Amino acid sequence: MAETLKILFVSPEVAPFAKTGGLADVAGSLPKALAARGHDVRVALPRYRRVKDVPYLTDLPVEMDGSLETAIIRRAALKGRPEVPVYLIDNYKYFYRDGMYGYADDDARFNFFCKAVLSMLPWLEFQPDIIHCNDWQTGPIPLFLKVKVQDSPHFRRTATIFTIHNLQYQGHFDKNALKTMALGEEFFTPERLEFYGKVNFMKAGLLYADLINTVSKKYALEIQTPEAGEGLDGLLRKRAQDLYGILNGIDYEEFNPATDPRIKANYDAGSLERKKINKRALQKEMDLPERDVPLLGIISRLVAQKGLDLLAAILDPLLAQDVQFILLGSGEDYYQQLFSRYKLKYRQKMAVKIGFDPDLAQRIYAGCDMFLMPSRFEPCGLGQMISLRYGTVPIVRATGGLEDTIIDYHHDPARGNGFSFVNYNPQDLLETINRALNLYREQPHAWQELVRRGMAADFSWSASAAQYEEMYFKALEKRKAARFMAG
Repeated sequence: MAETLKILFVSPEVAPFAKTGGLADVAGSLPKALAARGHDVRVALPRYRRVKDVPYLTDLPVEMDGSLETAIIRRAALKGRPEVPVYLIDNYKYFYRDGMYGYADDDARFNFFCKAVLSMLPWLEFQPDIIHCNDWQTGPIPLFLKVKVQDSPHFRRTATIFTIHNLQYQGHFDKNALKTMALGEEFFTPERLEFYGKVNFMKAGLLYADLINTVSKKYALEIQTPEAGEGLDGLLRKRAQDLYGILNGIDYEEFNPATDPRIKANYDAGSLERKKINKRALQKEMDLPERDVPLLGIISRLVAQKGLDLLAAILDPLLAQDVQFILLGSGEDYYQQLFSRYKLKYRQKMAVKIGFDPDLAQRIYAGCDMFLMPSRFEPCGLGQMISLRYGTVPIVRATGGLEDTIIDYHHDPARGNGFSFVNYNPQDLLETINRALNLYREQPHAWQELVRRGMAADFSWSASAAQYEEMYFKALEKRKAARFMAG
């Protein structure tokens, strides 16, 4: 590598500090992969109430609505070789709450966060080449760099990347959000931040970042269509030359069945008989009969995006067979109650745990035979990568990152690593599950070969980190050209 970069990775959630979904896993692992390539990487996120015992570093004033608020900067680290510094932005008024998102003043909360991040950097004497922003909560940062601090020597060379992890969540707010951002009426137009009468934080990132990416090549194409573009497809088509698709990875040290302390028995592709110990332990933990039947699992946010309407439609015919099924997740009350009722109906065949339990999630990955992801859309998906790593065969709908990672066994027996279906309907999901069940029951040697092939796949961050590195240099070239044109 010819040149090392100074990179600030900004995210509303970062594992292990604060997590609601896959974004936190990405934000907790990609910076470590970039640091391992020799770059100077730092991470910034809010310090929510759930984040305990983070040492104080300094505090700084941040202007909000004409008055000054205090940003307390705390410092931690992502463990690795080397460690990655993590800066947590603390403020009692904005972040000392039970949840992370979903509040009426989220515009002010994350506007404060973005301003505090930029205010912090000169104090740290850290002059980033790249600020890598993630999802709508960080959308104001590229805008502020272009229209607020563009003349600051500290940021003159800084380029921005904006990553879309899920276009469905955009951060829509009342017009008054402009006041909090200290922006005039001229920004409330369709060409700028206005979006169907609201201010759109995601749109700010898409408009003002030097380059944009999302988390799979397929999703980068899908979001340029009216069907998946969530109202922003026109803007994304306009910026198509600046839009990249880079598949997420997973941390192969954290997700390793040979060393994982959270599972009953460690194993690898050469000791698959030990995977059965995890299956029995999981059945016992979830109060299911300890029988040698196909065990299917799903770990998911319980929201419509995840294809749960398809799953609900096929549970009766699926559970009429000699199978067991485990569901872990939380989300919309409708789905929580629906699956809880099914659990009562099929006590000997179905187990449901409502909530988020990362240790149980690992035991499901290790103990199940098959893993379901029938998503309506899926920007990337990490569950299918983790399940492959643990020798649990994915059954997915071919969309977004699921299509980019899972090859259907029956379409390509030599390369297949799972099972997939295209049309979004319950019958196709059930037929695909039944194809997997038939292979499991009737061709155990072929099933074992399929399992080992999945475990041998490489969805670590190494390849993706190199692609991000390449994109960072392209962003710097674009920023340099823009400065030249501006004189």
